[in-house]
Amino acid sequence: MITIKSTHELKIMQKAGQITKAALLAAGELVAPGVTTRELDEAARRVIEKAGAKPSFLGYGGFPATICCSINDEVIHGFPGDRKIQEGDIVSIDVGACYDGYHGDCAATFGAGKISEEAQRLIDVTRQSFYEGIKFARKGQRISDISHAIGAYCESRGYGVVRDYVGHGVGTKLHEAPEVPNFGEPGHGPRLMPGMTIAVEPMVNIGTWKVKVLPDGWTVKTADGSLSAHYENTIVITEGDPIILTAVGG
Repeated sequence: MITIKSTHELKIMQKAGQITKAALLAAGELVAPGVTTRELDEAARRVIEKAGAKPSFLGYGGFPATICCSINDEVIHGFPGDRKIQEGDIVSIDVGACYDGYHGDCAATFGAGKISEEAQRLIDVTRQSFYEGIKFARKGQRISDISHAIGAYCESRGYGVVRDYVGHGVGTKLHEAPEVPNFGEPGHGPRLMPGMTIAVEPMVNIGTWKVKVLPDGWTVKTADGSLSAHYENTIVITEGDPIILTAVGG
């Protein structure tokens, strides 16, 4: 069931979102050659807990960390640990924070040192595809109008848009209805209504859209070993333009 949030609930979600984005940026600022992914995880956790929130991912379905940290051909759900980031790596960080019972969820991909032009273009297109999508995150549009805009933008530039994993509703649960794919034809799915809160999160590959799950049961990689990037924000549908809840300040 899709939940419509009250003004009071949205104020809490905005606070949760601000904490989540601050944690993402704290981890992202540390991305550099020689830094371990565990250091990124610890930085995000400190920000979340200092703000009086809890890491949404820690323990979720058995996940062992505060952030998902996925490098190069890893799409999502990578484990932080002792792995050291290398020069030229691209590092996707996904984080959630729960404040006063409500979740925020956001992600971005960061470059370590000097990255290739190919990698930078992938990061830029992935981020922009989110903004192309939320042009349609308006009252009366349908979910798949967002999906189509994201997919069309990326595919027209030669990229593969991941289909096995999608965006989702957010609220008192980290994953709520509706699902928000990043591909497909427009004009399908639930109509968008003010008070709906959704995480829009394109996951984009340089090569095929197909992916595989590693034996750890979590880490998802591109099927062809090509680079992947991820960008996500939690937004709320309004009577006008959507509002990004996972924004610092404001």
